[in-house]
Amino acid sequence: MTYVIAHPCVDVKDKACVEECPVDCIYEGRRSMYIHPEECVDCGACEPVCPVEAIYYEDDTPAEWKEYQTANAEFFDELGSPGGAADQGLIERDHPFIAGQPLRAA
Repeated sequence: MTYVIAHPCVDVKDKACVEECPVDCIYEGRRSMYIHPEECVDCGACEPVCPVEAIYYEDDTPAEWKEYQTANAEFFDELGSPGGAADQGLIERDHPFIAGQPLRAA
């Protein structure tokens, strides 16, 4: 199991979760943050600091946002497991599901 970043993060990317993550497993895409499912240690530190309540334990992800589980995992198919987000910086892409979401007003 792992944590998942869902719809409320799209076009927000507050990054409070990044500051709190002890294993540096939260990566930044163009429009959303992504939790690496193999690097996450399920500590849950990211969940309570998210100001938009976008982070869920995989089993607790609301039904309308279940597709974000797949998007979070598949985002890393090409990237692999770099072993930490800090050295990666902004990854200039998103999972196609997230890239296809309507833009949210700033």
